Amino acid sequence: MANAPIKRIAVGNGVRASIWKNESKNGPWLGVTITRTYREGEEYKDSPSFRRDDLLFVAKAAELAFSWCLKQAEIAKREANQE
Repeated sequence: MANAPIKRIAVGNGVRASIWKNESKNGPWLGVTITRTYREGEEYKDSPSFRRDDLLFVAKAAELAFSWCLKQAEIAKREANQE
């Protein structure tokens, strides 16, 4: 996969936060998408739409993604200070 997320966090019944590393002229930055996986026949699909009962799982996925991104920033800062 050419452009795969660097981290996936699954919560609840099919809710997933995918964390992506992006590059810009100002350096790397992280982006997050949150989707719900569902099955249609034999095929699995992702949707950016959520049911009412998914919303607490969406909030938890966002919280966990935020914490993971903060930890990565702390690690990068520590590594930059050691150089």
